[in-house]
Amino acid sequence: MARVGRRVHELLLASYAKPVPVAFVETPAGFQPNVDVLAAKVRTFFEHNLQNFKPAVSIVPARRRGGGPDGSNNPAVAATLDGAAYIFAGAGSPTYAVKHLVDTRAWSAVLARVDDGATLALASAMALAVAAHTLPVYEIYKVGDDPHWVPGLDLFGRDGLDLAIVPHWNNTEGGADLDTSHCYVGAARFEELKAQLPESTVVLGIDEHTACVVDRAADEVRVQGVGGVTVLRGSDEETYADGERFPLLRLRR
Repeated sequence: MARVGRRVHELLLASYAKPVPVAFVETPAGFQPNVDVLAAKVRTFFEHNLQNFKPAVSIVPARRRGGGPDGSNNPAVAATLDGAAYIFAGAGSPTYAVKHLVDTRAWSAVLARVDDGATLALASAMALAVAAHTLPVYEIYKVGDDPHWVPGLDLFGRDGLDLAIVPHWNNTEGGADLDTSHCYVGAARFEELKAQLPESTVVLGIDEHTACVVDRAADEVRVQGVGGVTVLRGSDEETYADGERFPLLRLRR
């Protein structure tokens, strides 16, 4: 929801007729006591900062697995996604998002909308969660678990891609004393993590305040924002800057 994010939303929302039906999926932050506050901020952001598109915002309260009123297996919750042209999910815990969305009605509804032409806009935790291999950031950075991966939602597996998506690639919050790049785990630990991945996996590193737009119809990827995108294919490393495009096949091994 930063300035660069707004420009990316504008670019993607322009493809749809107004008013644009927008759905915000709460799952990544479903464990947070202030998830209602976060959802309200997202609604305000779309309705005011992107008012030219007349967004009609629905909140998808898929906060936890199960069939309860906020359950991701509740048919009524999944139905909140019906007709959504633009689906947004972002901050929170990637492993929580995977645990509470995998093989659920809500996630199936998201995939159905994407297959029908909807745009899926993801940030931070949710960008991690949709990869084939998800980085458990909190467990490694905060709890002290050994570096490891967990199976993700594998959004791009249907396109023949085996991806590990790593946002916050160029993070510097740790300053001179602590390397917090590579989504807070640092370069040294990320080398350990990279060695654990299958040979078929491509790592897609996305800098902060930067978007990596995957256009399935055009079979291409484009970069927009302050930083860039890094693609690791085995020992090969490619970087792409703001405004550059590359074929989707570069994300395949």
